[in-house]
Amino acid sequence: MIVLDPQSTALVLIDLQKGIVGRSLEPYSGEQIIQKSKTLAERFRTAGAPVVLVNVRFSADFKDALRQPVDQPNVLPPGGYPADFSEIVTGLGRPEDLFVTKRQWGAFYGTDLDLQLRRRGVRTIVLGGVATNMGVESTARQAWEFGYSLVFLEDLTSSLGVDMHRFAFEKIFPRIGRVSHSENVGFS
Repeated sequence: MIVLDPQSTALVLIDLQKGIVGRSLEPYSGEQIIQKSKTLAERFRTAGAPVVLVNVRFSADFKDALRQPVDQPNVLPPGGYPADFSEIVTGLGRPEDLFVTKRQWGAFYGTDLDLQLRRRGVRTIVLGGVATNMGVESTARQAWEFGYSLVFLEDLTSSLGVDMHRFAFEKIFPRIGRVSHSENVGFS
């Protein structure tokens, strides 16, 4: 059991939005991630700890997206993303939650996430979302470099392939934080 101080801990959920959680994910489906995230978010709110919902959004012309040359570029669907692509899934967010929009994998660069967490006295981030080895891992690396303590919830994250998910949880996350499951996180 990992016991956390609700006065200095935040739950940060990455890209639990309509255009992403409907994809084929492994080892957990988008619906499984959403249900466990809703339950944990309520526990955080009840304890008085902040819940942060991060989504990714781009302008209609996609000019605010990164465009460096890569071997496997992100391919836009014909006609662009659907209008509701960036909407947080129904029933997850509450008015008192923090909402952060990013325009790349990580949730810190180009956003006010660090500022909002520090103003609330947050020193520990409990992290989940999609995709494990993309948005979650990128955010985690940035958080670690900013000096935050991290708790990774294996059952609140998923990826485009089980191998990518496992690699992050076996090789990366234990080096920068603690790995657990949502039912093993509590408050002092």
